[in-house]
Amino acid sequence: MAQLIPFPYIHRRAFIERQASRAAELNPDAGERHVRTQIQIQVDAMRRKGISEDLILREVRCMETAIRAALWRTVMDAPGGGR
Repeated sequence: MAQLIPFPYIHRRAFIERQASRAAELNPDAGERHVRTQIQIQVDAMRRKGISEDLILREVRCMETAIRAALWRTVMDAPGGGR
């Protein structure tokens, strides 16, 4: 039996980069709320599609990790960042 991957985050790079870029523009608290809101939107969409909670949890972890890694890169690459 094939298993559907609802959020192949590797194929959603534009989404990931967009969320990280937006979060970086905000103050830290607002940026955190933005990331959490975007993750919840994805969770809700997967639930509406009837995807299992275990698979949702796994995919959301992957998505959050990808967004936070992109956010870190965005912040560090900014003028005056960590370089």
